[in-house]
Amino acid sequence: MNLALVLLTTALILVIALLAAAGAAKLARLDGATYPTALTHAALTFTTVLTLAAAITAAFTGLLK
Repeated sequence: MNLALVLLTTALILVIALLAAAGAAKLARLDGATYPTALTHAALTFTTVLTLAAAITAAFTGLLK
């Protein structure tokens, strides 16, 4: 049960990060950015979401111990 919960949560975080990255790329393209710039925005957003998820996980781990 515990492993399944970890895998499901990881998959959910990855999907959310990918959706946020796609949205950032689309908004950048609508704003007139070139494709390389839009991909840079998408990559930055993806890494930001993953970093935020890691920070929240670390904070919750500290609270639960």
